[in-house]
Amino acid sequence: MVALFEAQEVTKQFANHKALDKVSITVPEQSIFGLLGPNGAGKTTLIRIINQITAPDSGQLLFRSGKLQPEHIYKIGYLPEERGLYKKMKVGEQALYLARLKGLSKADALSRLKKWFDKFDILPWWNRKVEELSKGMQQKVQFIITIIHNPELLIFDEPFSGFDPINVNLIKDEILDIKKQGATIIFSTHNMASVEELCDHIALIDNSKKILEGSVKEIKEEYKSNTFELEFINKTVNIAKNLSADFEVVHLEIGEEFTKAKIKIKSDRSQNDLLSELIPMVSIQSFNEVLPTMNEIFISKVKNNE
Repeated sequence: MVALFEAQEVTKQFANHKALDKVSITVPEQSIFGLLGPNGAGKTTLIRIINQITAPDSGQLLFRSGKLQPEHIYKIGYLPEERGLYKKMKVGEQALYLARLKGLSKADALSRLKKWFDKFDILPWWNRKVEELSKGMQQKVQFIITIIHNPELLIFDEPFSGFDPINVNLIKDEILDIKKQGATIIFSTHNMASVEELCDHIALIDNSKKILEGSVKEIKEEYKSNTFELEFINKTVNIAKNLSADFEVVHLEIGEEFTKAKIKIKSDRSQNDLLSELIPMVSIQSFNEVLPTMNEIFISKVKNNE
């Protein structure tokens, strides 16, 4: 795994509040890295440090294995949770101004902006004032400004806030396409469904400390409960009564056509052992392992960290 960005033992104190306490994360190149945690956990402070808006009290920040430098800011794109455009400025004029600040020539900035505005169906609003745009349109403009200079590292803080479902899917598709083109993305959100859908790796921060980090797949494997879900035909059989003590029926739902059950394996018995006991009793239509959701893991880890 090649890391594009690393934070090593980063600590930040504000007056009587320690925002980050020796937090380390490794963001693999060309991945979507979920930065998760409850409100006040320290996520925004870490994002501000990566963007060099504020500095850590101690610890190291590495970009492509070298120390993070002021000039690296041109290789980073940041979409903050708190959005802000100049309401009285014309949309295109403001977008062009902000693109120029990111190091693009006027001609290059204009060409790229027109292409993106057209793609997002907001080109007719180029000469309108920002205050005339809907919240969703303003969000589109800020997304475009964030990615216009093709940064190597993109940081999105709650990027779907303010979007309707259609535009959420539009932005999700663009984020995945940007990753495919070679960018690395840090994605901060409270929406665990988005984490499941988009993220390759995550770090969970709570009370200023990192309490979990790894690939989404490995974390879900680690926290699984050895529970299996099945659908079967034959409503008259009491599987809870007929299964051996090594298997516990934790949920049973009798429908019109099928019965659904969740069964937990309590010992070192295998799923094949469970199937061996079930097959003589019922006609199985489906059988799948139940993996925990990222939401369940998030809640469990934060509660255990209290």
